[in-house]
Amino acid sequence: MKEVINHIKSNKENYINELKDYLRIPSVSTSSSHKKDMLTCAKFVSNKLKDAGMTKVKIIPTKGHPLVYAEWLKAPGKPTVLVYGHYDVQPVDPIKLWKSDPFEPVVKGGKIWARGANDNKGQNFVHIKSVEAFMKTQKKLPVNVKFLIEGEEEIGSENLELFLKKNQKLLKCDAVLISDTSLYAEGIPTINYGLRGLAYMEVEITGPNKDLHSGSFGGSVANPINELAKLINKLQDKNGKITIPNFYKDVIPFTKKENANIKSLNFSDAKYAKELGVNELQGEKGFNTLQRLWGRPTLDCNGIWGGFTEEGAKTVLPSKATAKISMRLVPNQNPDLIAKEFTKYVKTLVPKSVKVKITAMHGGSPVVIPLDDPAILAASKATSKAFGKKTVYTREGGSIPIVVDFVKLLNAPAILMGLGLDSDNIHSPNEHFSLKSFELGVLSSAYFLDEFSQLNK
Repeated sequence: MKEVINHIKSNKENYINELKDYLRIPSVSTSSSHKKDMLTCAKFVSNKLKDAGMTKVKIIPTKGHPLVYAEWLKAPGKPTVLVYGHYDVQPVDPIKLWKSDPFEPVVKGGKIWARGANDNKGQNFVHIKSVEAFMKTQKKLPVNVKFLIEGEEEIGSENLELFLKKNQKLLKCDAVLISDTSLYAEGIPTINYGLRGLAYMEVEITGPNKDLHSGSFGGSVANPINELAKLINKLQDKNGKITIPNFYKDVIPFTKKENANIKSLNFSDAKYAKELGVNELQGEKGFNTLQRLWGRPTLDCNGIWGGFTEEGAKTVLPSKATAKISMRLVPNQNPDLIAKEFTKYVKTLVPKSVKVKITAMHGGSPVVIPLDDPAILAASKATSKAFGKKTVYTREGGSIPIVVDFVKLLNAPAILMGLGLDSDNIHSPNEHFSLKSFELGVLSSAYFLDEFSQLNK
């Protein structure tokens, strides 16, 4: 490994210059005006994988933007790692808030500033470079490696999901390696072992058949906004418990090992509250903040509208009021069953004076990988070696639905080796990525390939 590590350290400037070229491509997947840029970016990734020594590299067309697949399978008897990432990026709006051109990378303050610097070009590029380091120095890899880099993660990965279902044999592996999450704190190596799922609903309340004058009609008919507010209030009790029947029936509690891990992180409620600009935290009674964020289900109103919302005053009693409501789910909750229970319960809360329409918008299943999984342990050793510190374990409060598809369809653990920070402005103006984290990411990836090769297949 010494030769590989020395090669990585001596080539970090070359890697940064190549990353700059990657970041210059405006691969905004949601915009049709960037369709040619998407293909250009897929070709860039393809060429970098070829340069890294992968023996089979293909750009695979889809109904949307292309996938890039590559493999090197010359390590018989050794496990196979599938590296996943995405080359598409978020739009740059509002452009006026950027301090530099989002597609002309700038290195400043030990960070690289550009759209995609963290999410996800910087993070997926580390794995291409770690493979290249082995091939340049050893002429081979310690494990079998496959890459799957998509161009539609920022718009839902719809075509990747179809590709996964049809190509399970092609993608068969012993672990999926993903860098698209965050470090627990700057300089702290982190392995994420769980993601919450999601059930996202829309509730529309309809009262009178048209908007009415609140003076002439107020007090004689139900106000949809008032009724919707009452309904939302009834979805949780005073202790933060969700009142939907059977909601907690399948929830898997934290293990003793997980609770011990959370305690070891020394999370500061006061610091967290200060960063968010709130006077105190709130949540389900009987659980600490990290337990609530990572392993307890939640229900939140994400948007609400109806009646008059423009500047000034208009005394209107609205015909309709609508709310978007999301429920973050945990193992072993099923998003489809939760959506049905939600629908059934909400209908019981609505008075006869109004009508209700409930729509399940979309959902995703939660996932958790056991902390003692061999792939998790190999990743922990690898990141600890690279960073020179003990690796910590986290779970993510958000959802990455495609990760669940990988785990279920390929029957392989997902290793979420996050390298960025929550403060890197990923989806916002002035996105950036620490160059130190970038270098440590290449080292972590190389160490992981070595550590994983030592497991019995």
